[in-house]
This record gives sequence, C-alpha cells and structure tokens, in this order.
Amino acid sequence: EGLNEQEHSKIIENLKLLNVQNLFILDKNKIIDILNSNNLVENFFIFKKYPSSLEIRIKQTEFLAKVNKNGKIYYLGSNGKLILTEKNSSELPFIFGKFKNKDFFNLYQAINDSSFDFNEIKKIFFFKSGRWDIETYSGVLIKLPREKFKQSFNISLKILNDDKFKEIKIIDLRQSNQVIVNG
Repeated sequence: EGLNEQEHSKIIENLKLLNVQNLFILDKNKIIDILNSNNLVENFFIFKKYPSSLEIRIKQTEFLAKVNKNGKIYYLGSNGKLILTEKNSSELPFIFGKFKNKDFFNLYQAINDSSFDFNEIKKIFFFKSGRWDIETYSGVLIKLPREKFKQSFNISLKILNDDKFKEIKIIDLRQSNQVIVNG
C-alpha cells in the first residue's frame, strides 16, 4: 500500500518474479532491491505475516522541483531521484543549471529551517561557482551567497515584508555583511 494503482501493479509484478513459496527462505535483500528500483518510493516497511503473506507499506516520494535533463522534464523527488512522469505540476519551481543533489538539498533544508515559504519560489538557478539565485512568483530575484542560506532567507523575508520595499525586483545578498536592493 502507498502508491497509485499503476505503480502498485508494477511492484507486485516484479515481486512475483521472486516466485516465493515459503517466507522462511525469502531473500529480504531482493525485495529491497525491487522496491528501491522504483523512483517513486521514498521509504518502505516490510512485515512478514506468517505463515504465508507479506505486507509492504510504501511512502511515496514528494515532488520538490522540475529539472530539464537531455531535453526531458523530470521531477526531483524528496528521495533524491529524478522521476520521469506524465504528471504535470506547474506549481513546482524549475531548477536551471547543473547541480548536485546534495547542493540542492542543502538549499532546501535551509529554506525549510527559515521562515521563507518554499512554495513562493518560481525558479531556482544554480551557477558553476556553487551559488544559487531564487526567483519568486512575485518577480523578485534573490541572489544568494555561497553559504549562510538560512540567514539570507530570513533577511530576504524581512525586506519582502517591509512596505518600504514593495517595488523591489532584486535582493543581492552575495557580499558579506551587505544587502543591495534594486527596484
């Protein structure tokens, strides 16, 4: 349980290939490999119900962003895997640039640790230097430093919530101890 009907059927079909007659001789590693091969699986729990059944509870990965790779649109899941799917979610931010998943998840964690709302992000740009820019749905571009993301997001949020800065288009936080705001 835990996936849509189509993905559920795929996993059941793959598990049937094991052709297990007895739970005592069941190779748990083979089941784990089958479950991990499905990109939609975030994590899972396997319960042996003796004498003859197996219960598998699956948590489906959450789609965090969209990525263009080799001309195809993939979703980056919370499990760190790229998922090609026909499902279209226009609310997710689009990531531009060649990044490592670890770098994105550091950024994502900093956003979640701050008061900034990840759902307000329209586009995310990664640069070879290891730096990120964020474009919000309101049209503001936030230029982040290479470090101290959480602090930078909290500063950005204070500026965005201040009535004096309603017309700004760029918040530049790249320089240490300095904020540049352009209208």
